[in-house]
Amino acid sequence: MKKERTTSTDLELKDRVVGIQRVTKVTKGGRTFTFSAIVVVGDEHGVVGHGLGKAKEVTEAIAKGVEDAKKNLIRVPIINDTIPHAQESKYSGALVFMKPASPGTGVIAGGAMRAVLESVGVKNVLGKSKGSSNPHNVVKATMLALSEMRDALAVSAQRGVSMDTVFNG
Repeated sequence: MKKERTTSTDLELKDRVVGIQRVTKVTKGGRTFTFSAIVVVGDEHGVVGHGLGKAKEVTEAIAKGVEDAKKNLIRVPIINDTIPHAQESKYSGALVFMKPASPGTGVIAGGAMRAVLESVGVKNVLGKSKGSSNPHNVVKATMLALSEMRDALAVSAQRGVSMDTVFNG
């Protein structure tokens, strides 16, 4: 099931820099340094996106990453400050697992996964990143897992049954 994209107009988006890499190109004239920045933006109320920016300056790379992230926004269902159900997802070598947590738990996740979950506005979640720790792939795997989240209303609409049947059936 493909999620519909959200536009960034009239949203208060906050950006988080997940990682900055310095890339060196060696030529006969010397070394050329460029920077790549992976950025996550979100409104902390269920909208999140990620982007990659590359430039000769760090600030330019971050700005390009933010612009790219605003083009890749998705809406995620959040119920009682947590995710609706457990979800596992894989992107390349990164495997992420997340499940809902009771109030007061906080965001139990590391690095790149934490940045995405905090940007989307989840307050209580248990997350585990297995496999590759490459921030690019971890962010993409987390975004894929969040895009596959469905709340009970979406499930009942997709199946064409009432909400009682979803919970009791």
